[in-house]
Order: sequence, then structure tokens, then C-alpha cells
Amino acid sequence: MTRLSELGESHIISRVLTRNPEPAHVIVGPGDDAAVTAPEGRLVSTADMLVENEDFTRDWLDWELLGRKAAAQNLADVCAMGATPHGLLVSLAVPNDTDITDIEALYSGLFEEAERAGTALECTVPIIGGDLSSSKLIVIAITALGTVQEDSATLRSGARPGDSLYLAGTVGRAAAGLDLLFAGLRRDTAGPELRSLIDTQLAPQPDYGALRTLGTASAMIDVSDGLSLDLARVAAASGVGIDLERALLDDLVDPLLPAAEYVLDSRAKGVSGDAEGVADSANGPVMTAEDLALSWVLDGGEDHGFAASASPRQDPGVGWRRIGEIRTGHDVSLDGTPVPASGFSHFGK
Repeated sequence: MTRLSELGESHIISRVLTRNPEPAHVIVGPGDDAAVTAPEGRLVSTADMLVENEDFTRDWLDWELLGRKAAAQNLADVCAMGATPHGLLVSLAVPNDTDITDIEALYSGLFEEAERAGTALECTVPIIGGDLSSSKLIVIAITALGTVQEDSATLRSGARPGDSLYLAGTVGRAAAGLDLLFAGLRRDTAGPELRSLIDTQLAPQPDYGALRTLGTASAMIDVSDGLSLDLARVAAASGVGIDLERALLDDLVDPLLPAAEYVLDSRAKGVSGDAEGVADSANGPVMTAEDLALSWVLDGGEDHGFAASASPRQDPGVGWRRIGEIRTGHDVSLDGTPVPASGFSHFGK
């Protein structure tokens, strides 16, 4: 084991960046006071971070998967704006006694996800700079940059009544994986079906390739905090209502039923020592596996699926499924019944 405290910052940085590509648009990359790049068009910028004990715990930490997740959540935001990824700024804080091989695994994950996005979108996504510091907790903060042509960014505010609502990728799988982890299941003991859900939580894989087939979207959002919450943001920004169709969500709900049964069984045993079910309250109804699976689809984040509105006369292309429609109004509903804007918020609001 070689601890970071034995190597020094400069050696660590040079060691983990050996795989970093050097595309033509990067004039000065890591190693100077700042990067110099040549963006083509308008610059799109976003930032996100993963913080130990807030976004993940050591109990299920996999450094490579953490790197993939950190890259994915930032690249998905850039892509949801209709932008082509340009580069990543990576800032990392870790304890002094962290093994250098763990940091190499983290950066391997970053490069793998950047390469996956680049392959799908026919671009190269380098790490163009960042920072490294010591900390008692693991914190990885990324700024992702992308480019769009003038006036071509896809915003949340463009949805129009009469548009269809489409989804690329999935929703609900990462939330199911998180509940499986909280139920005590781990990747190395889970069967393939449940392990795939845990993997979505630990390393989501946005469907970047679908973005090339959509055509013209009137609005788009990276579903990171929950479908109901993120669609409520689109509805508010666009001044419209959104109606989800329950029958169109079956392909998302049904694969989650085994996980829902596992989680409910685990919760019931933890409460009463048996597996008779989980009541919402002391005298309330029992939650079914379908109830839980549907709640994951509606309220679970971190799959980083893309939700987009577009003309119903437009062929959405490969990778997209219709899940509802844009209407007049101001709320989000399921088969006409309003649903609360539930999802993840760091401060509970």
C-alpha cells in the first residue's frame, strides 16, 4: 500500500493523468496555472459534487464506480442542454492515508465514462484541470464544460401544450439500487438482476447516444432528482402542465418488482420479525411491491435519464419512449391525477 502522503501532490497528479487524451481543442492542459481551450460556439458550464456520507458511504465504496458516477452526473447535465462535452475540471479531496491505487481507480472510472460519452457523441472529453487536497472525508467536485451553437441550447422553458413527453434511458433503477444497499444487500452477494440495479446507483449510464437521434426537442432535462420533481421544474419553467400515462410506465415499473419485494421483505423483518408486509402507518394500508416500484420510477433520481418534449409528429428516434404529454396547466399528473413533486433535495425542500 502506498499512501498519498508518501507521494506528494505533483507525483499523484502526473500518475493519475497518464490516460488523459489531448484533443486539438485543448491548447494548455493540466500542469499550468489554468487550462486554455478553444471552444467552438457558446460555452455551457455545470458543476456537481459527491460528498462522503451525503451521497455515498464507505460501506459500499468502489473507487472506479465512484469516478464513473461523478463524470456521468456532470456530463448528463451538459448533454441535457443540447451541448457537446468539451472537458472536465476535477477537484478531489481525500484523506492522507488513501492508497494511490484507489485514486488511480477513481480516475480510471472518470476516463471510462468520458470515453463512453465521447464515443456516443463523436467527441473527445479530456480532463483539462482541477485540484487535489487532503480532507477527512472524500469529496469529488467536477465542473463540466460543453459547447452549443448560438441560440441552440435546449432549455427547460420550451415545452408547449400538445408536445409529447419522451424518455431516453431509465428512471427508478438507481433508487431501487439505493434501497437495496440500505437493506444490506451488496454487489458481491446480489444475483444478476438485483446487482444491475445496485450498479445503476453506483455508476449510472446515461444514454448519450439517444441524444443524436431525437431531432428537435422543445425542452429537455437530466432526470437526476426524481421524475416528478424534475418534470415539475420543466412545467414551472415552461408554464405548462405535464401528464404521465401509467400504462406507458409499465416497462419501467415491472423490472423493479423483484427488488421491491426484497426491500419490503427486509423492512418487514426489521420491524416485526416476519415478512407480512410494511404498513404506511400503525393502522394504514400495506405498501405493495407495485406501490414501491412505482414510487421509485416517479420519485427516484440518479439514473440520469433524459426527459424531453417534442412534437408528436416527430419520430423521436432510437432510444426514446413516449411516457406522457404536455398540456395546459401548471402541475404534473398521472393519468389526470396530480402527483406531488417528490424527489431528492440536499436540504429537504
